[in-house]
Order: sequence, then C-alpha cells, then structure tokens
Amino acid sequence: MSALTSKIFSSIASITSFSLIIISRLVAALGDEIASDAAKELGYTFVTRHDIEKRIVELGFPKEKLEKYDERKPGFFASLSKNRDEYLNYLQLAVIEAASKGNCILIGRGAFAILEDVPGMIPIRLIAKDSIRIERLKKEFNWTEKQAMQRIEESRNNRTGFHKDFFNINHDDAQNYLMTLNTGILSREECVKIIVQTAKSISTEHNECGEKILSQMLSCQELTNKLLYEYHMKIDFLRAVSNTEGTEITLHGITDSQATIEKAVNLAAKILPSFSIKSAICVTQDFKSFN
Repeated sequence: MSALTSKIFSSIASITSFSLIIISRLVAALGDEIASDAAKELGYTFVTRHDIEKRIVELGFPKEKLEKYDERKPGFFASLSKNRDEYLNYLQLAVIEAASKGNCILIGRGAFAILEDVPGMIPIRLIAKDSIRIERLKKEFNWTEKQAMQRIEESRNNRTGFHKDFFNINHDDAQNYLMTLNTGILSREECVKIIVQTAKSISTEHNECGEKILSQMLSCQELTNKLLYEYHMKIDFLRAVSNTEGTEITLHGITDSQATIEKAVNLAAKILPSFSIKSAICVTQDFKSFN
C-alpha cells in the first residue's frame, strides 16, 4: 500500500461508516470496474446504469424517450417538455428504490444529488487526467487519439448538462463528495481498499437514520408518480415532501384550480393513510405548461 493510501486511511479513521455508496466518475476513470470490485469485496449489490435504465422503463417511462435524457444534456425543447419532468420522477424513484434496499453501490445518474440528504451516504468522485483517460480509451476500443478525445468531450458536455439541467449543480465541485480519488495516481486496487475501509467503519445510528429518511423519500416519490401517471392529476412541478418525523406529507406544485388540489389531497390520503396530507400547491389561472 502506498504512503498516499495510508495517509488517506488515517484521515478517515474517525469517519463513521455507511451502507450506501454513490460513485460519480469521469469517463474512463475506472468507475464501473472499481464500483464492481468494491461491491464484491463488501458483499454489496452493485446497481449499474443498465439496472437503473431497466427499472425506469419498468416503472412506466417510454423506452424510446430514454436516450433523450439518460445522463445526457437535454436539447432546448426536450428540457422544456413534460417528458423531462416525467423522466426525472421515474429516475428518482428508481434510484431511491435501489438505495432503500441498503448495502449497495450506485453509479452515476445524479444519484449523489438525489440522495444528498440521506445520512450514511458516501459520495465518491473518481477522476484521472485527460491524457490517461485518452490512453485507456485508445487501448479498450482501439481508437485513434482524436476519437478518444471526442468521446471525452462528448461525455463531459453531456454529464455537465445533465447535472445542471436536472439538479442545478456542478458535478465537478468537490464539495459534493466525501472524497475524490484520482485513478491516474492510485491503482484500481488502492481505490477499492479506500472505499471498503470507509464503508466498514459503519455506524448503526447513521444506518437507522438513513433507512428512515429513505423510507420517507420512497413514500413521497411513489405518491408523486401515482398522482401524476396513474391518476393523471394536472399539477405541474408536483413534489411530495415529508416532515422530519415521517408523519406528514406536504404537496407542492402549480395547478389552475382549487378543485384539483382538493382531489389530489383526498387521493393522497387514501394512498398513504398513515400520513397527514397537507397542500402547498399554488393556484394560478395564467400558468400553462410547455408540452
């Protein structure tokens, strides 16, 4: 083990452990390889991008529309379309569902932003210099340097646009992560050891609190999706938010009539009878969503 790895270990020795790991990565920074290895070492489930994509479609989002949004920068009209909000709702539900099962590693899809309020979540960023990633791509795909550079630039633009459009965040900002690991300096094995060591210093208190928050988030997102896509409520920007105690859910959004609000509240009360349902939905006659 290198001196740098030992130094990192000593710096995280006092950190409580977590049962939920989120990997954000640059293309060709060994994200999938390291996530898979760490999951095997820990006995965790590795939730791949394909798992999330498959679940989004299973939940109801049209497969033919998926490629317009899935970790891509939406085009101008796509960013204004209701399909954009529909994709986000299904993405959030798929990610929260996977996370709520615990002991898993998720990669990409803005999961660190979706789950940022969950105690016990470890967000990790994997990076490497462009020159190193170019060589990796050339070797893996037998590409020219120009092809590899184009792939890196395309990925950078798509992922930057995706995170900005859907979560209004800069995914390169180190403040979003517990740690950033440079896979051009640290070996694949060293990165895995750091992740495993961090996860094993687990705190029961963090786990229990994280499970509670995830359960509330899951109830809220399931409710949102039911109201919008099963009951077809005409409420734009609909969100359901639970209080800290998990006893009350407040609906937020914009609609054009009080009758719609009353119907949404009554339906929500039937769907989640254990919660007290309140409304903070705004009524405006002039609001027209962009379809």
